[in-house]
Order: sequence, then structure tokens, then C-alpha cells
Amino acid sequence: MAVSIFKGWNGPDVQEQIGEPSWKPMNIEDITLKKLFFSNDYRMIGLKHILVSLIFFIVGGMAALLMRTELAAPGKTILEANQFYRLLTAHGATMVFMFIIPATLGIAYYMLPKLLKTNKLIWTGASHVSFWLTLIAGILAWVAFSDASWTFYPPLSLRVAGDRAPLFFIAVMLIALAEFISGAVFLANTLKNRAMPLKKMPLLGWAMLVDGIMLLLSVPGLFIVGFILLTDWMGVTALFDPARGGSSQLFMYLFWWYGHPAVYLPFLPAVGFVYTLLPRYLKRPMWSYGSGIVAFLLLTALGFVVFRHHFQPSSTTAGALENAFSIFTLLIIIPSSMHVFNWIATLWKGRPKGARTGTAFNFMIAAIAFMIYGGVVGFINAQIPLDESFVHDTYFVVGHFHAMFLGFVTQMTFSAIYYLYPYFTGRFINERLGNLHFWLWQIGIFTLTTMFYILGMLGMPRRVYDYLDTQTLFNLLATVGAFLVAAGMAVFIYNFIRSAKNGQKVTSDPYSDKSRGTSSGEVA
Repeated sequence: MAVSIFKGWNGPDVQEQIGEPSWKPMNIEDITLKKLFFSNDYRMIGLKHILVSLIFFIVGGMAALLMRTELAAPGKTILEANQFYRLLTAHGATMVFMFIIPATLGIAYYMLPKLLKTNKLIWTGASHVSFWLTLIAGILAWVAFSDASWTFYPPLSLRVAGDRAPLFFIAVMLIALAEFISGAVFLANTLKNRAMPLKKMPLLGWAMLVDGIMLLLSVPGLFIVGFILLTDWMGVTALFDPARGGSSQLFMYLFWWYGHPAVYLPFLPAVGFVYTLLPRYLKRPMWSYGSGIVAFLLLTALGFVVFRHHFQPSSTTAGALENAFSIFTLLIIIPSSMHVFNWIATLWKGRPKGARTGTAFNFMIAAIAFMIYGGVVGFINAQIPLDESFVHDTYFVVGHFHAMFLGFVTQMTFSAIYYLYPYFTGRFINERLGNLHFWLWQIGIFTLTTMFYILGMLGMPRRVYDYLDTQTLFNLLATVGAFLVAAGMAVFIYNFIRSAKNGQKVTSDPYSDKSRGTSSGEVA
């Protein structure tokens, strides 16, 4: 009965779900720096978020390569311990705060006004402010170059972060302000700036509506954390410093009130990208519109009641509170599975006549596979005995979130970038180079995350500078995987720049029937 209800709730008309986007491509020669950074055109707003976040991805990735080179063999290789931990902090903060969240929000800025059929973004001034705050925060975080890890737990962050620690705490507050503003912009646009009733809104619209809610409710916790860390460091307060009567657990509750919903801040838009691109490539609507909405709402509600599992071992007993969080963590698998089932059901009938494939489609299918690969292990972390006794704070957790963030969210972000590239530039991207990027990433990400899982099961703690000789092989293979990911990124950068200049020009909508014969994007 439930399946028939979900399948029967079709939402937008079939043609609205699978129809050609009919978006007018931009001409890259017409894009000036002034337009890119200051225009109120929603396309420019989205594009500058995407481009700057990609720069931060490259910078954060270089930090990861240095760390993985150090960890390729036991003992010191190229870094001192202090340098390693500074890079660890910079890598984590960059990838979470300056890449993955801004990149997915930037793509949503670019796509949403067209999907809502208004072709405009309201509150553009606020979106500009959000962008500049994020950019300034990213610069401050690297200037601070702290070694307290991106989660900046006290009292560690109050003791060893160095003289420039206040810059990092200020960066945290600026990030919170930027994300809060973005949440307000998306909530305003999905509620007030659409040309269809709510029950007919595209699923990316629903993704950004609930994402806006999560941003507005969660990021105040991050701002408060950054502010109190700053005042504690200055000696004005002592709320987080146990040596002066403060509580590190207070920090954990405030930080993870933001920190676990933060997992879904880029995840929800990435799910929305699948719901946007999959029907366009298959030329048929999603199997179920209603189940997608229900899953978004369940993820939003449950996303705020699972954060306690991040610090389960800090409690000596598994009481009612810990059990409740464990149950909610298990339950959150249900809405995630509803999304995956919806996608598989849409794919199940095979490739229909008129369907297209390409680099963007390949990345989307791989992203779905990695969502399964990263998600199925979540039940281990959700169960208190298994989590506390075996995998908490080990590389198993690192494998889980790299599979989800790098394997699913980042690959879905690149799927959307490849799809939108002709609109960005007015030219097709080279599909052969795109395919090379794709395969380097699949081999690299799978190797990296699988080795992390194995290392976690062998008991290797996360955030360590050295390890046992028995773990050398798996660390070496993880480093090989990281370099394959870097090689794929190098191919993407070359392809992105070269195709913008030499790629075949788009003469009509790049995904229309008349463009289909030339949509391979071969470079002239």
C-alpha cells in the first residue's frame, strides 16, 4: 500500500520532469571578473561559488597528498608531527567549510531559479555577502594554520593552537554567518520565488527548502562555539576550559548540534542533483516523487537527533539517552535507503529510447554506488557496543565519511559540473578526458576508502602521525588511491581550461535533440 501511494504521487507533470532544460548557455568570452564577482545574475552567483570552492578543493587536496605521503611508510618521511597536524586541521576545515558545502550550494544557486521557473534569485545581496564571508574565512583559516584539528576540541584548541588561534575561531564564526545567510536565501526562494505550488515543486527545490531549514537551525551552534572559544582563549570566559571550571562536554553538545546536521548540508543538495539529472538523462520521470519528499523531511527531522553518537565513548554507561541516539541513528538509514530505492527503481527498466549517457551520467551512477558503499557501514557506528569497542575514532570512521563525502557528494558535485559545463562556457567539454577522470577517481576513491575501512578494523586510530609496521601495506595502498584521485583532478583541471578555449561551440541547447549528435564534446 505504501509503495503504491508513493508511486502514485507524481508531483510535477511528466514532461516537466523529463523535458529539455532549454537553458540559454553563457558565452565564456562575455564573462568578466566584474560580472563574475558582483553581478546579481543568479548564474554568476552560482558560478563564483563553484569556481572558488574548486580552488579550495585543490588546496585542501594538496594538504591531503602531503599527509598521505607522510603516512605511506611508518616513521617520519617528509613531515614533522606538528606540520602534519597543521595540515590535518587545514585539510579538514577546507574540505568541509570551504569546498563541499559552498560547492553544492553554488550549484543550487545556478540551477534552482530555472527549475522554479522564475529565472531570478531573490535576496541576491545576501548571497554576495555569504560568498565573501566564506572566502575571507578560508583565507583566515589557512593564515591561522592551527594544529588543533578541524573539530577544534577544547582544551586542545585552547592550549596548542598557537598565537594565531583567534584567527581560526573568527573564521569559524564567519563560516557560521555565511551558511546561515545561505540558508535564509534558499528558504526564501523555495517558499516565495516559485512559479508552481509547493506540491509540484521539483525535488531539488524540496532539497534546498529542507537544507535551508537545517542551515538556519544548526549553524547558530557553530557560531556560539567559535565565539566562546575566542573569549575563552582571551581569558574573558572559561566555559569550555576544564582547568578553569569549564566543560568540554558543553562544547561537544554545541558543536555536534551543528556538526552532524552539517553532514546533510551538502548531502541534501547532492541528492537533489540526482533527482534533477537522472530523469533528464533517462528521458522518463522518477519512479516516485512523493517518497523523495518524505525522505527529505525524515532526514531533516532525524538529522537533529543523532549527533550524540559522535561522542558515545565519553559516557561510562550506555543509558537511556545513548540508547535513544543509537536507535535514531539506525532509523536514519530508512530515508537514505528510500532515496536509493527511488533511483534504482527509476533505473530498473533499463535505458529507454532517447536516453543519453556521458561523463556526467557516469559520475552520477558511481556516486549512487558509493552512497551505498559508504552508507551500509553506518549501522556499525550506530550500535554502541560495536562502536565503542571496535571502530570509534579509528580509520573505519574516516573510510565511512570519505565514501559519503568524496565518493557520493563530491562525485555528484562533479556530475553536476560536467552537466552544466556547456551552460557555463558555451562549449562542450572533452568527453574522452572526462572518462579518464572518471576511471581514475573510481579506482582511487574505492582503493582509498577500502583501505581506510581495513585500517579501522585493524584498530588504527584516526588523526595519528605514525602507526604499527603491520599496517604499512594498507597505508601505502591508501596513499596510492589518494594520488590516483589527484591525477584525476589534474585531468579535470586541464580539460576544464582547455575545453573552455578549444571545445566545440554550443549552437543550441546542449541537450536538445539537434545537439545530440554533437554532444560528445569532442575538442575541435
